[in-house]
Amino acid sequence: MRILVAGGTGAVGRRLVPMLVAAGHDVTGLGRSPGRLELLRATGARALAADVLDASALRRVVADAAPDVVVHQLTDLSAAVPADNGRVRREGTRNLVDAALAAGVRRMLAQSISWAYAPGEGPAEEPVPLDVDAPGPRASMVGSVAALEAAVAEVETHVVLRYGILYGPGTWYAPDGAVAAALAGRPDAPPFLGSLRPGPDVSSFLHVDDAARAAVAALEWPSGPVNVVDDEPAAGRDWLPVLSGALGVPAPAPVDDAERTPWARGASNALARARGWAPRWGSWREGFPAMTATPGAGDAGGAGGPGSAGGPGGAGGSIPAGGRERTAAEARA
Repeated sequence: MRILVAGGTGAVGRRLVPMLVAAGHDVTGLGRSPGRLELLRATGARALAADVLDASALRRVVADAAPDVVVHQLTDLSAAVPADNGRVRREGTRNLVDAALAAGVRRMLAQSISWAYAPGEGPAEEPVPLDVDAPGPRASMVGSVAALEAAVAEVETHVVLRYGILYGPGTWYAPDGAVAAALAGRPDAPPFLGSLRPGPDVSSFLHVDDAARAAVAALEWPSGPVNVVDDEPAAGRDWLPVLSGALGVPAPAPVDDAERTPWARGASNALARARGWAPRWGSWREGFPAMTATPGAGDAGGAGGPGSAGGPGGAGGSIPAGGRERTAAEARA
């Protein structure tokens, strides 16, 4: 198949493109950084520069690539500004879908997130509605996710990959990432969107290699959203000490919260497993230590860039914690 990967230079995209090339597909990767585009060309893919917010230029690039499938792995998290990422979800996705439809594309895959579900008990499954009635900053984040997913649904066959919180090379959770710097208390820690609160709020994680492998598998899946997460949703008080130990930094003191934030519930991967996908790293318990056990451990999918499609964190970056997106300085508080 001819496959266009928008966001081919991000944490997931740079791992996905080599997998698609190895599978025999004709791959074109889109990105904004000329330096990173050269890395894509080294895998045997074509690489083109494009700004997803420039609708007319994007339409020309997609028409030139003439893909059978468009894979949307776009985010904008380099500055950890939620509004920037929200704009890519809304305007960038709209432009990409319009360009794909104009080029006659009939199948599209898109990166979404698994922590935008409405409040409830237990890990969320795909029929649970998105939390569109959420208050405050969360409403803006969930609204941008809903806009992305609605736009992608205009393509005849559309698969929305609701990723867990991404970890591994090129993410905020990597040994050289923003989370390690924040946990170490470094004053120069770069910003990220999330929380390092070891309380009862539950999250689902996913290694970037498993995210890329799911995108390859989803080329054959029917339409609809699919949670792509590991097997063990976990409370912050459980996963943060393991992450801290893997990174060799102090673990935050446990927080004795009375109740879990209602929407911080994690997600179920039962549907993805029923379709034949299974995570190599079934739990963050093994995946976190593998990042630092040996140089390059867990790095089977190619070099990871600083985040998915131009920014750290991947999968939208808005990591569930306390009901809103937070910066590194707040996360240490």
